[in-house]
Amino acid sequence: MASAGDSAMDATLQATSDLQALRSSAPVSPFGLIARARSDAERLKTVLESYGYYQSSVTIKINGTALSNAGLGSVLSALPKGSDARVAISFNLGPLYHLRHVTIDGDIPESTRSAVRLAEGSTAAAAAVLAGGARLLTALQERGYAFAKVDAPVAYEDQTQPVLDVSFHAVAGARVNIGEIRIVGLKRVHEKLVRARLLLHTGEQFSPKAIEQARHDLLTLGVFATVSVQVGTAADSSGGVPITFDIRERPRHGVSINAAYSSDLGGSGGVTWTDRDVFGGAQQLSLSASVLNLGGSATTGLGYDTSAKYIMPDFGRRDQSLQLAVTAIKQSLEAYDQTAVMTGVTLNRKLSSIWTASVGVSTAVEQIIQESKRYDYLLYSLPLSVSLDSTHLISPLDDPLHGMRASLSVTPTRSIGPPNATFIITQVKVAGYLDLHALGLTEPGRSVLAARALAGVAQGASEFSLPPDQRFYGGGSGTIRGYNYQTVGPVFPDDTPKGGTAIVAGGLEFRQRFGTNFGAAVFVDAGQVSASLKPLPDVSRVGVGAGIRYYTPIGPIRLDIAVPTRYYPANYSPFVVYIGLGQAF
Repeated sequence: MASAGDSAMDATLQATSDLQALRSSAPVSPFGLIARARSDAERLKTVLESYGYYQSSVTIKINGTALSNAGLGSVLSALPKGSDARVAISFNLGPLYHLRHVTIDGDIPESTRSAVRLAEGSTAAAAAVLAGGARLLTALQERGYAFAKVDAPVAYEDQTQPVLDVSFHAVAGARVNIGEIRIVGLKRVHEKLVRARLLLHTGEQFSPKAIEQARHDLLTLGVFATVSVQVGTAADSSGGVPITFDIRERPRHGVSINAAYSSDLGGSGGVTWTDRDVFGGAQQLSLSASVLNLGGSATTGLGYDTSAKYIMPDFGRRDQSLQLAVTAIKQSLEAYDQTAVMTGVTLNRKLSSIWTASVGVSTAVEQIIQESKRYDYLLYSLPLSVSLDSTHLISPLDDPLHGMRASLSVTPTRSIGPPNATFIITQVKVAGYLDLHALGLTEPGRSVLAARALAGVAQGASEFSLPPDQRFYGGGSGTIRGYNYQTVGPVFPDDTPKGGTAIVAGGLEFRQRFGTNFGAAVFVDAGQVSASLKPLPDVSRVGVGAGIRYYTPIGPIRLDIAVPTRYYPANYSPFVVYIGLGQAF
């Protein structure tokens, strides 16, 4: 198939052509091929017209013979058995049509007419014209005209020049409000919870956007598999339009399995059991258990991580939840061995569609062994955080293509040792994503540039006053790939990681998809751990690497290999392998 001179149009033509799509998977007889080609000619002509080329033509030749040649069937039948016919498709675009006049007739509010947004002189692409009509209908409905109608546009062609006059006929009808709100399909979940969750109320002006937002809000509770909306076809006696939310609940119990591997931390795997609706109010109980440090060059023994979490949604007010958590963890790392039991109570509040804040109280009773010395600690903390997520993704495993994720956490902590210490740990994390389609360089979602940055500092206590697990360490998938976990930063004389009181790290990654399921990435990470926070560290550690991706419905499976570019302790491997579900950040 020849190029039409526009990459977007070429892609549409390729996707429309049965000759292209079925050439290997569904071969046909000579006369079947002719029929397929004739059908293609009509479809491809429609594609060209949709881009504004209304005087275009499509030419298809099979083995050099025009499709219109009456003897084409005999030519193809005479081909030796097993040989393939050669099909050539070319295009004559003709002039590109533009819009001359755009008119709207009908009894509608003047304020809605501008919603068409079709400028006179712009390209007369069919998709753009149809989208203008859809925007007009949406504008009418958002102003309360639930039963407004916008007819299909009528186009008039000028016989002397390549221009079109387009006319829309619209009828607003009566303005209406939201009528009775019905909720059907509930089994275990209390209807009182659903109605308290809804921001849609009877008597408010009809708005499709508000209805869709209400539907989305119900899904965020996590207990519903689907929420569909049925809008009444006529206003009731009060002048309101009845709205019905048809809900299907998710299974009450769920089990998930997780696994990951990196050559520094070794393998890990676990299981989580969840009760999504403990008492009918969408309360969630999760019990999880994982095995950690199955091998790995930065570990010295097997570990575990077990936890119980209970979440109460809409605690005290809408968009506010309370989480109670108990965690028991054991880690055997090159930096230290840790055995701890932690408890926490956290109040989370959703400030907007992208902003969230939390405040909590937590305790930890832990035993840590570092450099053959045992330390017993009791920690009391008041973690505070605010976070931003404009990626608009439901799951953290989904592949981010645009937007930003950022967080600021401040954690005042009292540590009862010895030594006793009072300190504040502050961390800032930022990750941004740019789809290169926004720059006109690639197809949507195919090429993404991702960047991240991390800065943290512990104030109020010296390096050795901080419990070892509260210090900063660099290296690993969360900071500087290519360096073993916790190996970047201050070390003891025997090269055992000591940890520091400040960290600065960042990374840049280019992600490219191939075909439907495969992709690749190249990346560079850099950073340093030290005794004070510096925007530009005196000595940086840089790691570079590449990886492959296999995209699944639940997220990309990631395999990365990274190497350090500077000094590396002799007792660590010269490269690190990372395997996991979801992108690195």
